[in-house]
Amino acid sequence: MTRIPRIPLNDGTSIPQLGFGVCLIDPAETERIVSVALEAGYRHIDTAAIYGNEEGVGRAIAASGIPRDEIYVTTKLWNDRHGDADAALAGSLDRLGLDHVDLYLIHWPCPAQDRYVEAWRSLIELRERGLTASIGVSNFLPTHLERLEMATPVTPAVNQIELHPFFQPWKDIDTARAHGTKVQAWAPLGQGKNGLLSQPELVDAAVAHGVSPAPVVLRWHLQNGIIVFPKSQTPARIRENIDIFDFELTDAEMSAITSLDEGEDGRVGSHPLDAGPA
Repeated sequence: MTRIPRIPLNDGTSIPQLGFGVCLIDPAETERIVSVALEAGYRHIDTAAIYGNEEGVGRAIAASGIPRDEIYVTTKLWNDRHGDADAALAGSLDRLGLDHVDLYLIHWPCPAQDRYVEAWRSLIELRERGLTASIGVSNFLPTHLERLEMATPVTPAVNQIELHPFFQPWKDIDTARAHGTKVQAWAPLGQGKNGLLSQPELVDAAVAHGVSPAPVVLRWHLQNGIIVFPKSQTPARIRENIDIFDFELTDAEMSAITSLDEGEDGRVGSHPLDAGPA
């Protein structure tokens, strides 16, 4: 089985650098697809309450026979639950069939409602009660991270942000790292939009290493020290996306891929200041 490296977090725990995401996967198909991922060797599953598929993730884990301490589970607090994190996590744990998760994230800062500091304090309490091993945030900008640090003694273990070759917010990444927060990439393959995987820089590297463009992009993330969790509903691609540890991109290939950055024009998802309560 593929041995996936683990990244140390600022709370003394660690996280598998490569995982499997289930955003937008049909709840009715989630158990089957996650089972394929676990069979392929993934041990880090990223879900969220808003995805509506925590139950399927939980069923796949239960049916896998894999010891619980070998599977890393992330879920997230949705926007309308910032004042109700205790009950929200209890609901997620019930749907997952677990007594704790490994990482619990605030899904979006929702600055207009201005309750993310309150939510963060609740997550600190949930961690102290052992309901989650680590806590972090998603889609937070540097100003949001700095406010959490000023208001509480706990720095997020991770910040999960949109990141792919067309959108590379290195300033935000560097700020997070300066605060001791590791960065996770969502939409690491750009959600297949804008022809990312057909770019010559990726195709050339794929040919050179005897792989397809998607593993090249994932390898670019790994070599940049990013935690990444691609998603797919195709078994062959699920297996392909984990088979990325037997080749390494050259410095020239890394630079060529980094040159694809389009700044804000490259975004495929919502801006953190625009995403509000559901």
